[in-house]
Amino acid sequence: MTTETERRSGSGSGVGASAQRPDGTLKVTGEFAYSSDLWLEGMLWGATLRSPHPSAWIRSVDVGPALAMPGVFAVLTHEDVPGEKFYGLEHRDQPVLAIDQVRYQGEPVAVVAADHPETARRAAAAIVVEYEVREAVVDPRRAAFDPSCPQVNPRGNVVRHQPVRVGSTFEAEVVVTGEYEVGMQDQAFLGPESGLAVPAEDGGVDLYIATQWLHVDQGQVAPCLGLPPGKVRLSLAGVGGAFGAREDLSMQIHASMLALRTGRPVKMVYGREESFFGHVHRHPARMRYEHGATADGRLVYVRAEILLDGGAYCSSTPAVVGNAASLGVGPYEVGNVWIDAYGVYTNNPPCGAMRGFGAVQACYAYESQMDRLAEACGLSPVEIRVRNAVSQGSRLATGQLIDTPAPLAEMLERLAAMPMPEEASGEVDLRALPGGVAQTTHGEGVRRGVGYGVGIKNICFSEGFDDYSTARVRVELIGGEPHVLVHTAAAEVGQGLVTVQAQIARTELGIETVTVAPADTSVGSAGSSSASRQSYVTGGAVKTACEAVRERLDGLRAAHPELSLEELLERSGPVEETREYRHRPTYPLDPVTGQGDSHTQLALCVHRAVVDVDVELGLVKVVELAAVQDVGKILNPLALEGQIHGGTAQGLGLALMEEIQVRDGRVLNPSFTDYLIPTILDMPPMRLSILENPDPHAPYGLRGAGEPPTLSSTPAVAAAVRAATGLELPRVPIRPEDVALAPARA
Repeated sequence: MTTETERRSGSGSGVGASAQRPDGTLKVTGEFAYSSDLWLEGMLWGATLRSPHPSAWIRSVDVGPALAMPGVFAVLTHEDVPGEKFYGLEHRDQPVLAIDQVRYQGEPVAVVAADHPETARRAAAAIVVEYEVREAVVDPRRAAFDPSCPQVNPRGNVVRHQPVRVGSTFEAEVVVTGEYEVGMQDQAFLGPESGLAVPAEDGGVDLYIATQWLHVDQGQVAPCLGLPPGKVRLSLAGVGGAFGAREDLSMQIHASMLALRTGRPVKMVYGREESFFGHVHRHPARMRYEHGATADGRLVYVRAEILLDGGAYCSSTPAVVGNAASLGVGPYEVGNVWIDAYGVYTNNPPCGAMRGFGAVQACYAYESQMDRLAEACGLSPVEIRVRNAVSQGSRLATGQLIDTPAPLAEMLERLAAMPMPEEASGEVDLRALPGGVAQTTHGEGVRRGVGYGVGIKNICFSEGFDDYSTARVRVELIGGEPHVLVHTAAAEVGQGLVTVQAQIARTELGIETVTVAPADTSVGSAGSSSASRQSYVTGGAVKTACEAVRERLDGLRAAHPELSLEELLERSGPVEETREYRHRPTYPLDPVTGQGDSHTQLALCVHRAVVDVDVELGLVKVVELAAVQDVGKILNPLALEGQIHGGTAQGLGLALMEEIQVRDGRVLNPSFTDYLIPTILDMPPMRLSILENPDPHAPYGLRGAGEPPTLSSTPAVAAAVRAATGLELPRVPIRPEDVALAPARA
C-alpha cells in the first residue's frame, strides 16, 4: 500500500521512510572524513599544557624552555589572548587560558604550536609553572550551604537555585523517603576533540571544527580573538559523536590564536586522556526525596532537594537546574510540591550538557521513589505509575498545561503486556550468564529481576530562549534535471539529521535529487544539535523554506501550465528561499514559585528491564530491555530505532558501569581502560513499541526522540537489580561491590 508521503514525494525516500544515510556507508567502511583527519600542507600542530592541580594560584609561568626547542613556532599564555579573556555558554566565566589561578585539574594554562605533534607535546611539557596549591572545594553540599567554604567563583558558589512551590498539604497516609546519588557520567564519544584553524588573507580565520553549535562557537571565539564575527568563519568537520559535550568550546580559540600568531594552519587533536579533561561531563547529583500518598497509592505531595555539582565553571548548569526542577516529580499528577534544585560551583571537573540534561538525574530519584511507594502501598510497579500518570489536560508541577497527547497509562499497559524473555532451562550457555565470556559462574547464585522506569523530557530549548533555525533551499537545473540544495548550519553529530533534511525536501517538493550542503556559518544559525530539537526546529525551517519555494514554483506553473518543471526552471533560473522557523514561545520559571510555561514540548518513554544478577559476585547481565515511546510522527523508522537503542545503551551504562571517578578533585580513570562503556556484548535484545500521537504544534506532528530513552532506562535497570537482590541500591552506577559486599540482603 502506498502511503501519502510516498505519493507526494514520488518515492519511498521521503518523510516516513527509512531513507539511506548518505554518510552511512562511508562511516561503516572507514572512509568518512572526521575532524581528526583534516590536513593542510605546511600546517603546524598544537598542544595544550594543563594544570595538574584542581585548585592553585599561579605564581609564574616560564615559556623559555619551550620556545628554545627546535621546531617550536609559538608558545602562548593568557597574556597573548588578543581579545576578551573569558568565554562561556551562559556566563563568560571561563578563561581562555588560566590567568592567576586554576580551578580544576586539567585547566589549560598555555598552548604551543610546532612542526610535529610530538614536538608540540614535548614543548608543552617543558613549560615551567610555579603553583601555590590551595584547598580544593570538592563537596557540593559544603560549597552550597557552608558559609565558611571558600568561594570557587567570584559570583558565589551557587550557580542557580530554582524552587518549585505548589500547594500546602505535606502530610499523607503513606510516606516514603530516600536519598539518591548519580555519579559523573562522560559522553564518551569515540572521536576526541580536534580541528583545524587556517589564517585568512583578510586577517580572520577559517575554523574547521567538530561541534554541536557553529554560531554559538563563533559568538564565543570571535570576541576572544578580537575579531568581528564575520572574520571568524566556521565549517562543520566530521563529528565522531557528541551527546552534549561539544556544546562547550574545547580547542577552538587555542588553535585560532596559534594560527593567527604563526600565520600557518594549526591542527589540534586531543588524545583520549586529554579528552576526558577537555570537555564537560554529566552533573553528578545528590538528591533527597519524600513522597506522600493515600493508602491506595495516589500521590498527595512530593518534597525534593536536588543538588547538582557543576564543577569549576558555569557552562550550561543554569539550564540543567531548570530542567531538574521543572521535571523533578516526573510525569505524575501531584497537587503539592516543594522542590529546591541547586547548581553549585566546586573544584571538580566542569559539568554541562549531556543527553537528558538534568532530567536524567531527577528521573533516577523519582522513579526509585515510585518503586518504594508501590511496595509500601502493596501495588505493582506498573499499577502505582498508571494510577498517577499524567495525560493530556494534566499540569506539570510548574503549572504548565500538557496540551498535547500524553498517553502514559496506555504506554505502561502496552509495556506490561509485552512477552517476557524465557527463563533458562536445561543446559545453559555460560556466556549468557552474568560475567559473560569470562564464565565466572555456572548459574549458582544467579537471581532474575524485573524493573520499570518512566521518564519525561522537555524537547527544544526552554525558559524563554530565542530558539530558532534557518534554512536556505534552492531548486535548479543540473544536467537537465531538477535538483534541490538544502543549506543549514545544523550540526550532523551522528543522529541522521542530514538524511532527515533531504527526506523533508523530497516530501515537500516532490524532487528526488537532494543535496544537503555542508553546515557552516555562511547561513543563519540553526541552534545546537541538542535538546532533541533539530528534527523539530531545523526540520521546521527546511519544511517552511521548501513551502516558500513550492509557492513560487506553483506561481510559475500557473503562468505557464504548458511547461514542465524542467522547462520552467530553464526559463526562470534557480528558485531559492531562506526561512527562519521558531516554535511557540516559552517563559522563564518564576524564581520564587517555579511556575511558568517553560517548555516547548514534552516527550515520554517507558522501559522494562529484565536482569540476571549473580548475588555472590555482584555481576549483572541485562537479559532484555523493552521500551514504549510516543514520537508523534516517525520521520525515519530505522534512524528512530537507532536513537532509542542508543539512548537506552547510555542509560544502561549509567546504571551499571559508567562513572568518572573523582577524588579530591582529581580524575582517577581518564581512559577507556578504566572508564567503561557498554559494548555489543553488554546490550541485550530490545523490544520496541513506537506510538504516533501527533503534536499539533510541531512540524509533521513530530516529537523529539533522542533523549527520553536515556532517562527511563537507568531506573528500570536499577529497579530490576533491586528486585533480584532485595537491596536498596540508592546510587548509580551500581558496582559489583554494592551487591556482593552488601551487609545484608532482604
